[in-house]
Amino acid sequence: MRSFGKAAQGERLERLRSLPLWDGERLRNAHPILPGLRDPAAPRPSLRDFLRGDPSRVPAAPLPSVDPREGWSARPASGLRTTWLGHSTVLIEIDGWRVLTDPVWGQRASPFTLMGPKRFQPVPIALRELPPVDAVVISHDHYDHLDYPTIRALAKSRVPFITSLGVGAHLEAWGIASERITELAWWDSHRVPGTGLTITAAPSQHFSGRGLKDRNLTLWSSLVIEGERHRVFFSGDTGLTTEYAAIRDRLGPFDLVMLEVGAFHPSWGDIHLGPANALQAHELLGGGVLMPVHWGTFALSTHAWDEPVETLLSLADPARAHLLLPRLGEPLEPSERRPAQPWWRASGEPAADRAPVHEAPPEQRNEASEEQLPWPLD
Repeated sequence: MRSFGKAAQGERLERLRSLPLWDGERLRNAHPILPGLRDPAAPRPSLRDFLRGDPSRVPAAPLPSVDPREGWSARPASGLRTTWLGHSTVLIEIDGWRVLTDPVWGQRASPFTLMGPKRFQPVPIALRELPPVDAVVISHDHYDHLDYPTIRALAKSRVPFITSLGVGAHLEAWGIASERITELAWWDSHRVPGTGLTITAAPSQHFSGRGLKDRNLTLWSSLVIEGERHRVFFSGDTGLTTEYAAIRDRLGPFDLVMLEVGAFHPSWGDIHLGPANALQAHELLGGGVLMPVHWGTFALSTHAWDEPVETLLSLADPARAHLLLPRLGEPLEPSERRPAQPWWRASGEPAADRAPVHEAPPEQRNEASEEQLPWPLD
């Protein structure tokens, strides 16, 4: 199946084997697991746990979302604006340039069209209705971050891809020309030609793989997106690691910190942050406006769908962490420092009281067919 991707070979594989993280057979995380991150008494969830129909894992109705196109029609006054499009997909407008993170428009976080976690929340806008993007960044190769139908659609454009070392093999197999792909090891930086953007890969504590035999054969990374005036940190997927202090010292300070808060479990503390560890990671990174991602789209763990953001809101000290909690599709500038509002609790409010939603049916917004151009080629 093409959706599984392709293994790294040749020079790409030699680059992976030259990394300090290579243990002779595959990649590993940089440091031992920090004490207390993983509950040894907590059993890992089984397939039966995931398949059990628990209504708390999905909202009773689609969440409120807005059409971002009117907001995008004017440049951000501060030079930095972010639009959360679901899970870890974010359009970042930074100092006149646009960057798209981990784009996922597919229906399932899975290699299969009829099996696997299905999104419970439609994307606020169709892929073809995005404005022109100057770079796409991809943190690692898991299905909820690297989506086959979305990449096939983006192959019709000329946008450059910046990703972790080894992931380029998947992209090439799906039609992205090699000259459009830049693969980074940790601490490598890339200046996107023709722009003022610099993308740097930084450490994270996670793993990789799309099949049964390719675990940890591509790199996983956090990413720092830097313009002429602003810096944004994007965690990808990660557990808590002391590397965040090194990232702060080498690449900070950050105007916006985007950290994953969803899909956590007591037995997964070394590979996913969850809300409590996200706040610790935020402090290690030196602060900055904190925007949670990796929630509100797929049920990828056994917790209630809104537990990540509810817990984050209850634990966050406003004096130490200003939360940016945009509605889906809502362009917001971190510099505005709006008070955090639990908008997701209002998913059952009357339609007349909601902000306008996109006019296209949800199934159309989630399409990412190969024939669909995300934006004009010129």
